[in-house]
Amino acid sequence: MLAGDRREFLKLTSSGVSALALSSLLNKGSAATIDTAAPKLHHQQKAKSVILCYMSGGFSHVDSFDPKPKLKEMHGKPLPMTIERTQFDANGNIMASPWEAKKWGQSGLEMTDMFPKIAERADDLAIVRSMTAKFSEHSQGNFFMHTGFPFLGYPSAGSWVTYGCGTENPNLPGYVVLRSNKASIPHGGVSIFGNAFLPATTQGSIFNITDKQAVPNINPAMLKAEQCRALDLIVTLDRR
Repeated sequence: MLAGDRREFLKLTSSGVSALALSSLLNKGSAATIDTAAPKLHHQQKAKSVILCYMSGGFSHVDSFDPKPKLKEMHGKPLPMTIERTQFDANGNIMASPWEAKKWGQSGLEMTDMFPKIAERADDLAIVRSMTAKFSEHSQGNFFMHTGFPFLGYPSAGSWVTYGCGTENPNLPGYVVLRSNKASIPHGGVSIFGNAFLPATTQGSIFNITDKQAVPNINPAMLKAEQCRALDLIVTLDRR
């Protein structure tokens, strides 16, 4: 066993660790280290990023961007068609929207006055009204919304985007889910953000955000001055 003090031992071992880290960085582009789980793209992607604002339990489409004038005529009447039973089985009578609808902008986009400021930008909006679903349950609807299928076993849209476009930084997740710490997991569970049969690197990383931090732990635990004092104390103790 080699004789030496603690400082000499740390110096020798840290040099070895640094050499290993440098070797790993230099070999990232070699043929032997190509990541088969995240292959290079065979095309040039046009989108830099995709942001999906998904509001679980959000407002009704008929109260916002998809008004239905017929509801006023049928207000209070029973549904004219048979509705599939659900676990709650609480299908009541028809209710008209309490919000007034009108046409906005040069395009004449119909929407209610729930969001008057957004309505002023009607000509800048693209609203898709042709998307429908056959499912009465929240879980099935969530799976259909995020994966295109009403059940488990298929990748989420975020996983497909990450798989197709890749990520600029392989050391950071390419697909993140920013969830308020006061909000529960949507119906269907975390699987609606899952990767299914795609590589695990494409699954969503869930961050519980707060009103103080958009991303937890992104801010340093202590101020720079506090950190300097702590390091000075460590150096002082090390020299004793």
